Amino acid sequence: MKNYIYMDNSATTPVKKEVLDEMIPYFIENYGNPSSIYSLGSKSKNAVESARDKVAKVLGAKSSEIFFTGGGSESDNWAIKGIAFANKNKGNHIITTKIEHHGVLHTCEYLERKGFKVTYLDVDEYGMIDINDLKNSITDETILITIMFANNEIGTIQPIKEIGEIAKEKGIYFHTDAVQAVGHVKIDVNELNIDLLSLSAHKFYGPKGIGALYIRRGVKLDSLIEGGAQERSRRAGTENVPGIVGLGKAIELAYENIDENNEKLITLRERLIKKVFDSIDYVRLNGHPTKRLPGNVSFCFKFIEGESLLLSLDMEGIAGSSGSACTSGSLDPSHVLLAIGLPHEIAHGSLRLSLGDFNTKEEIDYVVEKLTEIVQRLRDMSPLYEKAKEEK
Repeated sequence: MKNYIYMDNSATTPVKKEVLDEMIPYFIENYGNPSSIYSLGSKSKNAVESARDKVAKVLGAKSSEIFFTGGGSESDNWAIKGIAFANKNKGNHIITTKIEHHGVLHTCEYLERKGFKVTYLDVDEYGMIDINDLKNSITDETILITIMFANNEIGTIQPIKEIGEIAKEKGIYFHTDAVQAVGHVKIDVNELNIDLLSLSAHKFYGPKGIGALYIRRGVKLDSLIEGGAQERSRRAGTENVPGIVGLGKAIELAYENIDENNEKLITLRERLIKKVFDSIDYVRLNGHPTKRLPGNVSFCFKFIEGESLLLSLDMEGIAGSSGSACTSGSLDPSHVLLAIGLPHEIAHGSLRLSLGDFNTKEEIDYVVEKLTEIVQRLRDMSPLYEKAKEEK
């Protein structure tokens, strides 16, 4: 068994060697500014456009509809604020869910302070919205529906096609935070009636600090960053050429063998789930049992704290998460787990293990072995667990 087992691929992924190899020349040799008219700049410009074509191909979009950003959070901010401010003459109502990434939730909260109204849809025990709740929430003032494609903590995939159809029928813009989905799920923005889509390279073996926003042609939205004329005058700032090249290569690799990769991940995921339930009692699987990301597994273990579990796993050379990467340093329970109806004491015992291309069944077996030992050791110190055993 190798020294360190990484099972936090929903937080970030390593950059694949093929991706890095393609990026390196744009740090050292082809370092020209894409806005320059001389040949060195033209090489960078061509590389950017090539990457744009690759992203567009994967999403079923036009290249002119892809805009590069600094990552998923910027893409979310741009989509939501851009639509809100550009369309405030039509209405001031936005619909989202209670389990969105904070890049969406905090943006919506910001807009509420600016006078916009936001409806936060409830979800069921699996983290799934009710389509009828969505329909009933729409008013004459609704200008945007922003609902994530797949949840970063519990892996649940929303009924995106139905949401898109409703939005299109009502003439409402539909944005989806697809940061967790792109690279792992096949997406056609036209088939799904998506108007805006956020993605981030570091979730599918590309570099950090680079993302993209798909904006359907004809969508009216304000710019988020003012300045130069980059990205067709819609997103100012000198392009991160190596990052963009890396994003393009990473997304190309992700979709070359996506069916085969997902089959492998689902096999590993189901092995992990079964072995945990066979080895440990008082455990709950979070998220939808089948409509979930291929590599996502989220558990709650009763009678223990997730932070203690994570630290113990790390001492065994295993990396996991107790929630989303952006809040893993917080002592508050996950807003997602609370939204699906879990009480605080159970939500505190959460563990997310997100699998990736480099994980193996041997690692799964080793992790379950160590996890079983750690959970038992932590529970042995819990009077609540002793009481539960006596009452069982």
